[in-house]
Amino acid sequence: AARLRLAPPCSAHPGGAAAGAMPHFTVVPVEDQHRTDYDNLEGLSWVDYSEPGGAARPGGQLHQRDAYDTLGSDGHGNHKESSPFLNNSEAGKGGDYYDRNLALFEEELDIRPKVSSLLGKLVSYTNLTQGAKEHEEAESAEGSRRKVSKSPSMGTLMGVYLPCMQNIFGVILFLRLTWMVGTAGVLQSFLIVLICCCCTMLTAISMSAIATNGVVPAGGSYFMISRSLGPEFGGAVGLCFYLGTTFAGAMYILGAIEILLTYIAPQAAIFHPTGAHDTSNATLNNMRIYGTLFLTFMAVVVFVGVKYVNKFASLFLACVIISILSIYVGAIKSIFDPPAFPVCMLGNRTLSRDQFDICAKTTMIDNVTVATKLTELFCPHYNVSSEQCDEYFRSNNVTEITGIPGAASSILKDNIWSNYLEKGEILEKANLPSVDVSGHKSNLHLYVYADIATSFTVLVGIFFPSVTGIMAGSNRSGDLKDAQKSIPIGTILAIVTTSLVYFSCVVLFGACIE
Repeated sequence: AARLRLAPPCSAHPGGAAAGAMPHFTVVPVEDQHRTDYDNLEGLSWVDYSEPGGAARPGGQLHQRDAYDTLGSDGHGNHKESSPFLNNSEAGKGGDYYDRNLALFEEELDIRPKVSSLLGKLVSYTNLTQGAKEHEEAESAEGSRRKVSKSPSMGTLMGVYLPCMQNIFGVILFLRLTWMVGTAGVLQSFLIVLICCCCTMLTAISMSAIATNGVVPAGGSYFMISRSLGPEFGGAVGLCFYLGTTFAGAMYILGAIEILLTYIAPQAAIFHPTGAHDTSNATLNNMRIYGTLFLTFMAVVVFVGVKYVNKFASLFLACVIISILSIYVGAIKSIFDPPAFPVCMLGNRTLSRDQFDICAKTTMIDNVTVATKLTELFCPHYNVSSEQCDEYFRSNNVTEITGIPGAASSILKDNIWSNYLEKGEILEKANLPSVDVSGHKSNLHLYVYADIATSFTVLVGIFFPSVTGIMAGSNRSGDLKDAQKSIPIGTILAIVTTSLVYFSCVVLFGACIE
C-alpha cells in the first residue's frame, strides 16, 4: 500500500500557497498515486485535507481534488462525508438528504454510512396506496415536467386517524351486526367484538413498535415488515394482504347489491322468483348480474384514474359518519317514540310478510267476513276448518308484536342469551303461547327460518372483516409529516374509536330491537 507523509505548512515550501493564507498541513502520498484494483474493491479513499478545489503538493504544484475523494474539508476543520458508497456526481443529486431513508436512528443520519439507495427507490412507488395520484402524475407527461416534489404535510388526524376509521367501518355494521346480536345474544356478541378488536389492536401495537424503531419513509407497512423481518416475510404478508383486499372488494359489492335490491329499489331486480321455493336462485342471479356491472364500473374508474375518486374522499367519509350517528339518534328517538314496525306471528313462529299484507286469518269487507291472503296460503280451499288446511295454522292464533319496542322497553333481558339455529329451523319467540303441533313442510317458506347453521365461530368469521383496514394510515407514510408519531397514535386511536362504536351498537341493538 502507498505510504503517507505529513507535509509542513504551505508557507514553508517555495511556490506554495499565497502569502497571508491560513497555514495548514497536507497529507500526501509518497509513492505512486496509482490506485490498484484492490484499493477500489475495498472502497478505500485517499484523504486530502486541502482547501476546496485544490491541494498543495511538494514543489508548489496545485492539483484538483480527485474524483474518488469522498472526504472534504471546508478549511476550518469541519469535514463532511458526502457519500461513502457513491461517487460525488451521484451524491450531488440529493445533497445532505440523499439516501437517508434507511437510517436506523435519527442521531445516526450524519455519522453512519448510508445503505445503497436501491431499496429506497424500489419502495417509492407505493407512496399512496389510497389513490396513487402522484403515481399517475409521475407516469404522465405532466408529472415528468415537474421537478419540485411536494414535501410531506399530513398530520395524525387527516393522514392516519380518519383514513383508518373510513376503512374499518364497513357493510357488516349495517347489514349483519343486528342479526349477529339477535343470534348470539348481547353477551356473546360482546365477546365476538372483543376478540376481533384485540386481534387488530395487537397488530397495531406490533406495527407501532416497528414504526418507532427508525425513520419510516415511503412504502408503508411493506417497507417496515421487510426491514424488520426480511423480504420473505414482507412478500408473504403482502400476498395475504392482496388476497384479503380482493375478497373484501367482492364482499362490499355484494353488500351494496343487497342494500340496493332489498331496501332502496326492489323493483330494479332483473330476476324474480318463479315459485315459492325459488327466491334464493333469483337473488343469486341478480347478484351475479349487478356484481359484474359494479365490478366493471370500478375497473373503469381505476383505469381512468383513482385521483378523481380521491376528490370525493371527504364526502364518502361524511356519509359513513352520518350513517353511524343516525344509529345513535334512532336509539334515542326510540325511547320517546318507538317506530311502527309490526311483526306477524303465528303462534310463537315468525311469519315472513313478503307474500301477504294483512296479519289476520279473516277480514271484513263490506260487512262480509272474507279470508285473507294469509289464510289462502295456508289453506288451499280457503276453508280454515278443512282438513287440507295446515294443522299448525288451524291450532294457533295470528298476532302482531312490535319489532322495535325501543330502548325504554325491557327487551334487553330477553336478548342477553344466544339463540343459535340449525339450517331450516324456524325462528320462534319463546314466551308466546303456541300449540305444539307439526305443520306442512311445504309451508316452510311462509316463515322466517335460518338459511345457514349458526355458531359462535361462524359469527366470529362473519364479523371479523368489519375490524380490518388498520393499514390505511401506515400505507400513507410517504405523505406524513412525522410518520413515527402519527402512525402509532392515529392507528391505535382509530381502533379504540371503532371498538367503542361496535360495543355501543351491540348494546343499543340488544336494547331496542325484538
